[in-house]
Amino acid sequence: MDIKKLAPWNWFKKEEEESGATVPVKRTDNQAAVAAGGAASHPIVQLQREMDRLFENAFRGFGFSPFRSELFTPLTDSGLLKPQVDIGATDKEYSITVEVPGVDEKDVKVEIANNTMTIRGEKKQEKEEKEKNYYRVERSYGSFQRVLSLPEDADQDDIKATFKNGVLTIKMPRKALPKSDVKQIEIK
Repeated sequence: MDIKKLAPWNWFKKEEEESGATVPVKRTDNQAAVAAGGAASHPIVQLQREMDRLFENAFRGFGFSPFRSELFTPLTDSGLLKPQVDIGATDKEYSITVEVPGVDEKDVKVEIANNTMTIRGEKKQEKEEKEKNYYRVERSYGSFQRVLSLPEDADQDDIKATFKNGVLTIKMPRKALPKSDVKQIEIK
């Protein structure tokens, strides 16, 4: 029995280790008020975060992904934009999708270094309205970064990425790992 199959790969371990290395974001829309203590200071949201933290600590040793629910908090505690990441696997490849609505393809970068994939981007949105008696311009800017720790069977030389309708899709083939030399010891 392969015990490693019971504990899935923790794709976010580098991001958890380097939680202080995120890219700062300046927000100019309504979410800045939430990050400044609006809904984030509500007792139910605080209880949810505490429960998430307890579950993360309990299951971290087993290699499970974080349990954080971002239903109420699309921003991190410090107000950083953190796009949703979905990771799937088949016997032949890994599939990673990142939801980045409002971001242009040219503003997204994917890099690999030291078995770590870094996905960065910048959101620039400007809305301008001109009417008979008024003029209004709204701007929203923000940066994001997600850091994924790659499993050892990921083929880093044949990665393909596509971007369509605000969704980044990354396909990464899996390669066969060399068999470990197992030597049977005779018991007498």
